[in-house]
Amino acid sequence: MERNTSGRLNDDFRQLTNCDMTIERAKEIMGEKFIGPDELHKCAPSLLFDIPADIPSIPYDEEKLIESKEHYYLILGVSKFTDGKDVNCRNLKLIFGKDPDVSEPCFYNQDWYDQEEFIDNPMVTDWYLIRKSVFEESRAVMPTELMKTMSLPTAVRCTYSFFVIWLSKGEKLWYHDFVWCSDVDHNGDRIYVGKYHDVDGVNKNGFSIHRHLAIRSFYGAID
Repeated sequence: MERNTSGRLNDDFRQLTNCDMTIERAKEIMGEKFIGPDELHKCAPSLLFDIPADIPSIPYDEEKLIESKEHYYLILGVSKFTDGKDVNCRNLKLIFGKDPDVSEPCFYNQDWYDQEEFIDNPMVTDWYLIRKSVFEESRAVMPTELMKTMSLPTAVRCTYSFFVIWLSKGEKLWYHDFVWCSDVDHNGDRIYVGKYHDVDGVNKNGFSIHRHLAIRSFYGAID
């Protein structure tokens, strides 16, 4: 018997899910690239997740996990903290702050997105695969082109993954790279996240959340 962070007793986190893939088998396949209930507990005391008693079914078969195990993490996403607050970008930012001189990991010091809707979008309690690094062929390609052949993750999924993997595994995803997201701001500008460390040493460390400004009629030259 294991106790989750909300105090409820679970019969067994490794029980059979509603599909053929068990948590135990998925962990065996993915190895260190598996983050389930046990691994989420390792994020405490920074992150105290309300892990549900009924763990969702893993929506991937054995073939998909074997195919993904080299470049992806399989992660259990949860939607609530033990205090009842949503797991979203806003609350993660409140937890980790934005000053690397105080503590790391943290967010990059900016506040432009504090009034944007996407910052309050909560995580969905479910399993998902997240890629450890960007596709090389996707570098310097506009997201409108990328979206013709692939889907983009949400900003909260990327943010959640970054901090959970850092705390539970000690790995820093997308350390020098940005990742395009499916979210847009109120002007329709695309959100991108990541690049914790500036290789040029100009900017301080911090998980970045930016927007790609589209060229509109109010941009122009004066000389």
